[in-house]
Amino acid sequence: MPVNYSFPHSAFKAYDIRGIVPSALNPEFAKDLGRGLAARAKAAGVTTMVVGRDGRISSPSLAAALQQGMRDGGINTIDVGEVPTPLVYFAAYTLKTGSGVAVTGSHNPPDYNGFKMMMGGGTLHGEAILALRDEVAAGPAHANASGTATSVDILTPYLARVLGDVKLSRPMKIAIDCGNGVAGAVAPQLFRALGCEVTELFCEVDGTFPNHHPDPADPHNLEDLIRCVQTTECEIGLAFDGDGDRLGVVTKSGEIIWPDRQLILYARDVLTRCPGETIIYDVKCSRHVAVAIREAGGMPLMWQTGHSLIKAKLAETGAPLAGEMSGHVFFKERWFGFDDGLYTGCRLLEILSRSANPSAVLEALPQGVSTPELKLEMSEGEPHALIKRLQTEGVFAGATEVLKIDGLRADYPDGFGLARASNTTPVVVLRFEGDTPEALVRIQDAFRKQLLALAPHVTLPF
Repeated sequence: MPVNYSFPHSAFKAYDIRGIVPSALNPEFAKDLGRGLAARAKAAGVTTMVVGRDGRISSPSLAAALQQGMRDGGINTIDVGEVPTPLVYFAAYTLKTGSGVAVTGSHNPPDYNGFKMMMGGGTLHGEAILALRDEVAAGPAHANASGTATSVDILTPYLARVLGDVKLSRPMKIAIDCGNGVAGAVAPQLFRALGCEVTELFCEVDGTFPNHHPDPADPHNLEDLIRCVQTTECEIGLAFDGDGDRLGVVTKSGEIIWPDRQLILYARDVLTRCPGETIIYDVKCSRHVAVAIREAGGMPLMWQTGHSLIKAKLAETGAPLAGEMSGHVFFKERWFGFDDGLYTGCRLLEILSRSANPSAVLEALPQGVSTPELKLEMSEGEPHALIKRLQTEGVFAGATEVLKIDGLRADYPDGFGLARASNTTPVVVLRFEGDTPEALVRIQDAFRKQLLALAPHVTLPF
């Protein structure tokens, strides 16, 4: 029978489920979601699912209700407790369920929460999430027999697996900022075991995030880490997002090394062992990524933004590495192909430990003059309509290539411009890069002209 509460249709996003607690997400919904996932698991031949949760105040009750719903639906549950999202993925791979849910609001404000889901070895996204929404809203039936409940320590095998894989050439002094997110439950122990002297910032897990927001994509959230690295003997600073699947990096001089530049470093390293292989990057990344991959003997492949979409492309192509501008990095070489900010941090230190001056290595990575992600806020439904018109009616004279795999990206001999509709909020995301400030301004002007011709009422953020 159908659910009897206000069902949160809008919480079902392109890559996961996300919403405010308790108005959208609450234990009653979580239980129904568990039953819906159980029905889907049975149809896929899955008998057991892993569940882990972040450090938010609402996460224990949501995780408990979710698992109850799964068991009511006849599926066995393995509870891995309060862990970063990558450890849920790790458990799903190593415990051979291929299926699991991380209860997490990631980097959203404290009153949010959400569910990141994988089933049968793949991440649920797009149409699969919309179909799940309709199935859960219809009210999945109870199973004839209940599933069993077990709990497992996944941290010990995770640490053993990472430490068996990553080796530093020398001990390093680092600072880590977990922003009171759940990465704080693992990162200090992991990096000390790796051979680092660790200065901790905000590593106590606290779902109210009392110090700053756990989102390294915002430069303001890196100010404490920069100050720490600049005023101590630390060689480098690492920052993690709310659920530990994204990494931020700062150097001794206070420079932020954005994820597309980090990807160049990882690609050069991976291609020494995987010559000629494909490296995947998303449409928001610098032009320098493709150039560097080719120079290192690899095959660059640009793809759509979204961790679920990148993961699917990684599986399809067999590529050893993929990365997004948002900070999700996916190592398939030596690892499992899921996004893991903690493991990515370890791989970064493995490379940097070969140098006496890690900051110099990072700051020497190629970069253009670029903007951060700029957001044009619009009403629900407007962004996708605007981008569709831009794709069909926009004219970008002088562009060497106009790509439409995810919004519209115009590449020029000296830069690029991008406009795409966000899949999570009603905004158009814009990003620009030029070899010089003049090139950047010229490319922005080209996009300004086209966007205002199609939507003269908007106030552009550039």
